[in-house]
Amino acid sequence: MKRLLLIILACLTAMLTACQEEEQVKPEDRLKEYVDYWNKQDFENMYPMTNDANKENFDRYKIIYDDIKVNDLTVDFQIPEPVEGEEEVKLEDLEQKTFPLQVSMETMAGPISFETEIEMVKTIEVVEEEEKINWLVNWHQGLIFPELKDGGLVNISTIEPERGQIFDRNQEGLAVTEGIYEFGIEPQLFTEGQEPEQKEAIAKVLDISIEEIDKAMNASWVQPDYFVPLKVLPNMNANLEEALSSVAPFKFQTTTGRVYPLGEAAAHLIGYVAPITAEKLEEVDRDIYSENDMIGYRGLEELFEEKLRGEKGMQITVEQEGKDSVMLAEKEVKNGENVNLTIDINVQKSIFQSLDGDAGVASAIDPPATGETLALVSSPSFDPNAFVYGLSGELWNEWQEDPKNPLLNRFSATFAPGSAFKPITSAIGLESGAIDPNEGLTINGLTWQKDGWGGNYSVRRVSESNGPVDLKDALVRSDNIYFAQQALKMGAETFTNGLKQFGIGEDFPFTYPIEASTISSDGSLDSEVLLADTSYGQGEIEMSALQLATSYSLFLNKGNMINPILLMRMKKAKHGKKIYCRRKISILFAMPYVQL
Repeated sequence: MKRLLLIILACLTAMLTACQEEEQVKPEDRLKEYVDYWNKQDFENMYPMTNDANKENFDRYKIIYDDIKVNDLTVDFQIPEPVEGEEEVKLEDLEQKTFPLQVSMETMAGPISFETEIEMVKTIEVVEEEEKINWLVNWHQGLIFPELKDGGLVNISTIEPERGQIFDRNQEGLAVTEGIYEFGIEPQLFTEGQEPEQKEAIAKVLDISIEEIDKAMNASWVQPDYFVPLKVLPNMNANLEEALSSVAPFKFQTTTGRVYPLGEAAAHLIGYVAPITAEKLEEVDRDIYSENDMIGYRGLEELFEEKLRGEKGMQITVEQEGKDSVMLAEKEVKNGENVNLTIDINVQKSIFQSLDGDAGVASAIDPPATGETLALVSSPSFDPNAFVYGLSGELWNEWQEDPKNPLLNRFSATFAPGSAFKPITSAIGLESGAIDPNEGLTINGLTWQKDGWGGNYSVRRVSESNGPVDLKDALVRSDNIYFAQQALKMGAETFTNGLKQFGIGEDFPFTYPIEASTISSDGSLDSEVLLADTSYGQGEIEMSALQLATSYSLFLNKGNMINPILLMRMKKAKHGKKIYCRRKISILFAMPYVQL
């Protein structure tokens, strides 16, 4: 009986001991709780689970994680397996326990991962006059990154990409990065008693105010022997050279920047880059742009901004005094891509100069061969370099108030094509059979009004004819009355269908955004007056200069209308879209009017 009681007592004692051990907190349990908080970046709940960690150092967790934009954080640990042949240490005899730890994360500079060890230390806490075991993390800065164990700073470096350049068909620069001049002053070189006169001379040659010079000189970082930048210019000229030789504190240094060699001649096509505005910054991705960045405005600089800008490089390093930097993560810089255009810089410049500052627009394409666009010109224009290197309020107001509106891009807009539209009407009439090229129409006087129109409206032509007017005579003398009568004979449906064959009234497929042409305000020609006016390029019809030039390719390309291209890498549109029978419209091929 006694033996039975002893056995029962032993069993009860063992069970009680086991229950007590189960109630004791294990180091891995506390570590799991800590790691769960870590994965959530819940640093507020992590800190109380550390063994008297320095609060200021521990707070670097959140600061560093926020600065390097940590995401997709994964923290994990393993429970060490017992070593074969060694006696397992009981929980109550443990004072500390070490666990293998793995940490991985994504950052603004790419992935970071490391393996280390984390130590849990036993502490005795008194709760309601009863001692209880707890386990805390023996924390040190090396748990943020191992390289920080002995201190140090986490540094973030940005490497700016080189912006892609824009070239013409012969690799001549239209928007390039090249050497430019940064002008400024060295304060200690001002001559005593002559400072006002010297500042005035510098302000005049740089086209800035004396107040701007004083503001730059009074910046907190300026020292007497420092170079203080005032203005960047793309070119050196005689006035600048003279000032540099005669005004002692006036200095320059070379750097690189965006330059537009063609200036006004290609401004509307190319656009420009300029410092990003607060309004623009709200529209773009703040992970890509900052308030100190340049961004493309207008033209191809804006259209191809994503391609041209490239991607910034990033480096996250640990810096310690007296030691080499240690790289934690690196995202390589990706320079912008170049854009190669079909534009011919000489054709572009020649056409622009021929307009001589008058309001006008012109497009040039190479329809028989490739459909490559050789020029897109809008006049008058502006100097895009001014936006990059300092646009004065005076010059901006001058552009804004100019009645010719040099800021208006005319080649992307639509206009009434006028008499240049008559070959298109001719082609529609010939294709439909409505126009017999040899038939002469008897037209008397300079004006004509169809019976039944009423009112004072009539069609007017520029000169009277000697005898019946056939197609060739009508084109040579630009006879509005002839084309009005032929359009009425065709009828609205036939004429409208013919216009649509030319793509009129539809979006114009082109790399550069071109305003869509219109047949009329509602797309129909529902009155005879509107039909008549449309036949000679008036009424409500509007199209761009480029679409008009594209339409003319029909006459030079065996009835095929090419699809114009702007980028050299695009597939050439030699054959284009065949819309008319070459035999039916062949009479137009030899006419001087359509060879303009």
